[in-house]
Amino acid sequence: MTDKNDPVNHPAHYTKGTIEALDAIASALSGSEFVGYLKGQIFKYMWRAPHKNKAALEDYKKARFYLDMLISREETNQPPQKNEGSSRSEF
Repeated sequence: MTDKNDPVNHPAHYTKGTIEALDAIASALSGSEFVGYLKGQIFKYMWRAPHKNKAALEDYKKARFYLDMLISREETNQPPQKNEGSSRSEF
């Protein structure tokens, strides 16, 4: 089980009530759109990590979080579904 206050896997500031922002995003996007979102997050954290000194490690861990999610999707060989949201629980 992951700690609810984990700044990498479950940042408290990304949760509104019981809904985490990532779950809302996954629900609002099609499968292929969500894959694009994951790739963008990976790129963002890899891009900025070298410029953050002590905080670089946390950004690399955040990139890994999104990469692991992308890999899980690919391993389950989920074809992108047009106009259908994707649930984070599928990962």
